[in-house]
Amino acid sequence: MKIRSITQFIPLTWPLEEGSIAGAGKFLNDARSRLTKAGFEVQTVRLAIPPFLDVVGDPDSSILLEFAQVLEDKATKRNIDYVSIGPVVATTPLALLMTIHALPQLITKTEKIFSGVLFAASNSGVNFAAAHAFAQTVHHVAQSTPNGFGNLRLGALANVPPGVPFFPAAYHDGGTPFFAIATEAADLAVEAISSSRSFNEAQKRLVTTIESTANNFLGIVDALVDDHQIRFKGIDFSLAPFPLQARSIGAAIESLGVDVFGGSGTLFATSFLTNCIRQANIPHVGFSGVMFPVLEDNVLAERAEEFRFSINDLLLYSAVCGTGLDTIPIPGNTSVDEMAAIFVDMASLAIALNKPLTARLMPIPGLAVGEKVVFDFEYFASSRVMSVKNLGAQRLFELGSFFADSPKP
Repeated sequence: MKIRSITQFIPLTWPLEEGSIAGAGKFLNDARSRLTKAGFEVQTVRLAIPPFLDVVGDPDSSILLEFAQVLEDKATKRNIDYVSIGPVVATTPLALLMTIHALPQLITKTEKIFSGVLFAASNSGVNFAAAHAFAQTVHHVAQSTPNGFGNLRLGALANVPPGVPFFPAAYHDGGTPFFAIATEAADLAVEAISSSRSFNEAQKRLVTTIESTANNFLGIVDALVDDHQIRFKGIDFSLAPFPLQARSIGAAIESLGVDVFGGSGTLFATSFLTNCIRQANIPHVGFSGVMFPVLEDNVLAERAEEFRFSINDLLLYSAVCGTGLDTIPIPGNTSVDEMAAIFVDMASLAIALNKPLTARLMPIPGLAVGEKVVFDFEYFASSRVMSVKNLGAQRLFELGSFFADSPKP
């Protein structure tokens, strides 16, 4: 298991105060140093702030860009790897959509900034207009960055609370600072399942391994809390993968007895692994589930090449797992209406199940369904462009810009 990120969540004001970023850098680098010395590989340290419009207070695109660039520069100087400036919050009918249209500039003119749009919540409804505006943003960024890679730093968020340490879902609630840890732990599932002869044995092994692994670094966490006087929110102990067989969540699913990821039984296997995580007696935060990022997992990427599963299949699995739809390569000519409708479907599921879900779609310019996708990025496996229905949903967005479901009895 590796620590994917140590994320500190801080309040922020604009213009930026040098001390706020310096203090975060001091804490994050100390945390990385201590955990590394204890034998844990820490891939990144990250900073998350409140939704950027709340910080800046001005929707002018030039001011927002200046803010993002200054923040990125100060974070880089403090050895902070990535920064989430929070999403555009559009969970009410009166949300300012013009800020969504500023996102392409913020992504194309920075390298470490993450953001997105929070457009649905259980206590309000689904903002169809925001979903459509964000789909336009995804299309724009796909055309404006090499191979559409900029969309790695954008996410459509539904029902996502503050304090999730995985990007691009991370944002702060504006209160006192705290930190959380996100794991890359698919290898624990592979090891536990491959050495077991029954479901009960596999479950026991995985739960025990999760607990013992977390306890190995919680002592260091306690020391960090005491020394820096900062609150610890918890561990997003998710079975996130890396593109190697031994660290593949797809390999874990197939080791559990499913012939091929995407085949019948995949939903059960996903639910089985999610329940193992939830049973572990550790301080949970965030998604704490199974993650299926297609391009970050060599088995998923290979099964996508073989057309073993669809986007709808992944949406089905997200009902019992973690993040939703993640790093999915789709045709470069996918319509804005189609992407917006996929976002709305994801949000509807999040609200119906009252759980956080996200979507990171990656249109690949110039590529069609089935064509090879290769990124020069160590966290991505090669795959092929997945199909979308492209049947159109224009009228869906003409019927209303916001839908608030009736309260459930």
